[in-house]
Parts: sequence; C-alpha cells; structure tokens
Amino acid sequence: MMKKTDMQRRRFLQGMLFGGSALAVSTSASAGLIKGHLLNACGTRLPQHLMEHPLVKAAWEGIESTRCWDAHAHIAGTGDSGSGIYATSDMRSIWHPIQFAQHEFYLNAACANKDDVDRSYVTRMRHLLDEMMPGCKSVLFAFEQAHDENGKALPEHTAFHVPNDYARDLARQYPAQFEWVCSIHPYRPDAVAVLEKAVAQGARGVKWLPPAMGVDPASPRCDAFYKAMARLDVPLICHAGEEKAVHGMGMKETGNPLKLRRALDAGVRVVIAHCASIGEDIDLNQGEHGSLVSSFKLFTGMMEQPQYKGLLYGDISAVTQRNRAPEVLRAIIEHQDWHDRLLNGSDYPLPGVLPLFSPRKLAQVGLLDKTTVPVLDEIQNYNPLLFDFVLKRHLRAGTQKFADSIFHTKDFFMRSAK
Repeated sequence: MMKKTDMQRRRFLQGMLFGGSALAVSTSASAGLIKGHLLNACGTRLPQHLMEHPLVKAAWEGIESTRCWDAHAHIAGTGDSGSGIYATSDMRSIWHPIQFAQHEFYLNAACANKDDVDRSYVTRMRHLLDEMMPGCKSVLFAFEQAHDENGKALPEHTAFHVPNDYARDLARQYPAQFEWVCSIHPYRPDAVAVLEKAVAQGARGVKWLPPAMGVDPASPRCDAFYKAMARLDVPLICHAGEEKAVHGMGMKETGNPLKLRRALDAGVRVVIAHCASIGEDIDLNQGEHGSLVSSFKLFTGMMEQPQYKGLLYGDISAVTQRNRAPEVLRAIIEHQDWHDRLLNGSDYPLPGVLPLFSPRKLAQVGLLDKTTVPVLDEIQNYNPLLFDFVLKRHLRAGTQKFADSIFHTKDFFMRSAK
C-alpha cells in the first residue's frame, strides 16, 4: 500500500506538470503522462522474461562486459549517512518549485528511501549493476562546491556537493561495481596537491560543471592545474552546452565548449559530456561578440581539428533524452569517424526519470525499430541502467549504429594505469 507521504509527493508532482510549471528536465514532459509514465515504479527485480529477452541478449553481442564501465554516473543524497553530501535549500523548498520538483524526480529515479536516502541510493545502484552482465561498473562522480575567483568555497552558491572522500570510499567499499572520479575547483590554492592525492587514491579523472561551480575553463587560473593533469595523464570530464539539471553560480558562458581548448592545448585529455548536444554558445572563433550557434556545432568543429585527435573525446550520456534534437543524435551515430573517441555513460539517475525519454519518439523519427518500444518501456521501470544500455545498442541511423568500442570505456580510464 502506498504511504501517505508518497501519495502526497506523487500528487504534488502531477500538479506541477499538469499545472504547466516548466520542469527543466523537459518542457514536453506532459507527453509522457498520457500513458501514465510519470514516476518510476521502482521494480525490485528484473523479470525473467526481460532478462532473457532477445533484444536484451542482442544488446550484449560484441560487448566484453568486463570492459563496460558507465563513464558518467552521479551520486546523490541528502547527507543523512554522514557522507558530507548537501544540496541547496532551494531543492527542498516548494517556494522554488522547479528545483524542488527536479530534486523529487531525481530521488524517485534512483528509488531512494526518503528515510535513508544516501544508503538506499547506493543500494539501488548496486542492485541495478548486479542485473547487468558480470564485470560492468559505474564511474561515480564527486561534485565540487562553487568557488570565487580567489579560490574560496561558496557553499551558499553551491547547488549540490558530493565530497571526493565519499566517492572514493564507495569505490573502495565496492570495488567490483564502482570506480570514482574526483571533482576539484582549479582556483583552489591547494588544487594541485588535492589532485595528486586523489589520483594516488585511485581517482580515474576530474569532473567539472563550469556554470554551476564557477569555473572558467579558458582562464589562466587553470594553467597550473592543467599542467598537473597532463603530467598525471588524468582526463577532464566536463559539461559543455546548456545546463538544465544544476544551477549554482549560473555562469552560462563558461559552458562554451570552445573554452576547453585551453585544457586541450595544455595536453589534457578532455571528455565533453553529452557531446555538447543541447544549447547555444558564442562562436569564439569570431571573437567574444561572435554569433550564437549551437553548442553541438562548436563541438563538431573541435572534433574536426587534427591537433585534438587523441585528446578530445565526447560522452554519449543524455543524448537520447527527448529534449535533444533527433538530428543531433543521428549526426553522432553517423559520425563513424568519431566512434573511437566516444564513451558511453548513462548520466544516472536520469534514465530513471521517465518523462525524459521516449523510445516511441525515436522510433517515429526512424532511429529505433518500433518493435523495441514496449520492451524498452518495461525495462525502464525495473532497471534504468539496462534501459539506457539496451536503447543505445539498438539505435540505428540507416545501417549505421554506435560502435561496440564506445561501450568499452574501461580502456580509456585505464590508460594512465598501464
């Protein structure tokens, strides 16, 4: 039986959507409500008929599961376990309805128990990984606080914070399922020392979300940090393009993918999250007052630069979300020359936010066979990680598909360990 608090939460979120509030996850979310796809049902166990379904089995063909690391996975929580996680109070206040609704959707997507959020979040992730093929792992992201230009932490402007120590400890506690990526603000006076310590403790990379954290990737303040990253061969996983999920400092201009050229020119391997698949940025090739173009177009231009081959990569997390243009997803699939520079990631817990995804829409535009739609819809309610994987494995642009190598992301992260 549904608890009263859960029923109230469901009714509130339904009211948010039906009342026309603009959820940042998708302005077209109401389209998914026709079939009742609002909140994740949090199925506890993947049914046998799905586990053994031909579409699921076909998705694993050509994949070595021990090389299959989810290269983009978020940890969330409330800090109720002493983890040190915290989120802005706006996410817990109905007076900030968009952020409140986002937070509620994220917790539902992760099937977190509101009385034990931190632990139940991790327990759910481990359960989902157990239902993947043996050897699959998730690369967990720490998430740095916002800082000012002098490197001082600004917790009052921090949307969300996941300490490095917490991500590290989870990877140590569950090494068969988790790896971790640190998050360090480059303006910190101790940034290089913190980076060296994190790498010595097993960090596989560095995660930034510049607009939220207050990082300008093109600033000379980053140079010492970039030099250390290149020396240690530590990749930077950095959001670029429009950011919808996390607010923080709100420095939109710092999400311009062209600003990451400074890191690339310093010899840092850079993974542009989501292939900058949404939003518009100034074409800095025309100067600071250049024209606005799609962020994806800027990413495409960077991928065409020969000097960045072996340095510039993209991850395909979130590219199947309904707020991405199908033409962008099609272009990524058709760019077969990119595929050895693409990494698979789920952007977990977002695959569990049901209104964010529409296999039916992808089938309508010819990127997915319509026979896969009901199977994918059912899988999503039980295992969002498997849903994300199977969906991507069955995408087609004509005869082209995502290469198997995109899902062998362990190779990329282990390069510096060889």
